[in-house]
Amino acid sequence: MSFLSKLVRHKPVEMLQAEAGKRGDFRRVLGLWQLTAIGIGGIIGVGVFVLAGQQAALNAGPAVVLSFLIAGIASAAAALCYAEFAGMIPVTGSAYTYGYAVLGELAAWLIGWDLLLEYALIVAVVAIGWAGYVQSALGTLGIHLPVWAQGAMGTGDGHVFNVIAALVTLGVSALLIFRTEWGARFNTLVVIIKVLAVALVIGVGVFYVNPANWVPFIPARAIGPDGIGHFGFQGVGTAAAVVFFAVFGYDTLTTAAEESKNPQRDLPRAVLLSLGISMTMYLAVSMVLTGIAHYSSLNTDAPVADAFKGLGLHWVALTVSVSAVFGLISVLFAFMLGATRIWFALSRDGLLPAWFAKVHPRYGTPHRPTVALGVFTALVAGLFPLGEVAKLVNIGVLSAFIVICTSIIVLRVRQPGIHRSFRTPWVPLVPIVGIAFSIWLLSELPLATWELFVVWTALGLLVYFGYGIKHSKLEAQ
Repeated sequence: MSFLSKLVRHKPVEMLQAEAGKRGDFRRVLGLWQLTAIGIGGIIGVGVFVLAGQQAALNAGPAVVLSFLIAGIASAAAALCYAEFAGMIPVTGSAYTYGYAVLGELAAWLIGWDLLLEYALIVAVVAIGWAGYVQSALGTLGIHLPVWAQGAMGTGDGHVFNVIAALVTLGVSALLIFRTEWGARFNTLVVIIKVLAVALVIGVGVFYVNPANWVPFIPARAIGPDGIGHFGFQGVGTAAAVVFFAVFGYDTLTTAAEESKNPQRDLPRAVLLSLGISMTMYLAVSMVLTGIAHYSSLNTDAPVADAFKGLGLHWVALTVSVSAVFGLISVLFAFMLGATRIWFALSRDGLLPAWFAKVHPRYGTPHRPTVALGVFTALVAGLFPLGEVAKLVNIGVLSAFIVICTSIIVLRVRQPGIHRSFRTPWVPLVPIVGIAFSIWLLSELPLATWELFVVWTALGLLVYFGYGIKHSKLEAQ
């Protein structure tokens, strides 16, 4: 086999489908609603409790609901493509595995390598934010950690290590080591609490809506104190670019394909259900929030809670704040699960050491990559400020969206007759929408993000050409 042939060698879809029915690495314990809860857990987080208000205040006004709608349509294009692949190739690994089947080994490795970092950093970012909520709550009770344990170096005088952020990542990784269904049940409970909190916001807030707060619906364009233009339809577009990062996360549930009881039926449904439910909540909260408070007052760290405080409904504000703290745990669970399953898939294919591709003999979970990622994310969350960690979070996910949407088009041409339990409608239009929106968002990312991305990708190429290309399971075939 020539060198170039090795780079594009791929696993045929038929091979992956045949392997999916025979593999016994994982226990199939996840049903439709547990998978859907993982997806909702990955999607609903700071977007509904923070971004809806902040983007209304900064960019879109009441028309932030249009921003969520635009972002949702773009995300739905990618979700429909994920749903087709999830039903067609029910194998753990998500975008990495799908890319392996269509685009070849090098492209698959790069997307798997990038997603491994992205998912791990999302866990660290959310953990740092979660620690801030918890420390604030503890402070109201008169409980304070030693100064050195309150945050990473550079975040305050005397700060050395964010102990709470590190502990929560270790706790979630420990939860994932034990039986998958135990963690999934806990995650489902947390998601229910989060959904009920959103329902409370909508159900109570709708009685306090003042339609005058929606006028003008799209405020006139103006120049803010930072010299940047705000509002107008351009502001709606800017807000859409920001909130787009709050409307993905459903991709994490596809990494649990081999733990699903009926993956070809349930995975596509769970992808679409989780995005559909989440988008309904986003749109409703956006309308209610901008209806009960003027958009100009919503640029706070907790706009939903503050809006209800303004109405004198402190019990609602408290409930929302507590639910937000619990709700972020489900985000940690979803992305930690996704990262560990991608690592396992890379190792099982020989692109990383096979030592990591072993499941626990008692619990049936990939405990080795879970421990490694738990320690890594704990160190990152403990040692680095939020802003530094967040720089790399989005670029890999957007790259994965491009790979998935492109692969759908390629496979429709290459193998139009292969069995698909779910078919993405309006191909190639839908995938092209997903590709175009992802490219636009990538172009909006700062130069520093691209520089770090290039460094991580270069490191990935060194690992692949130094180890993966020689140890790939396809090398022996």
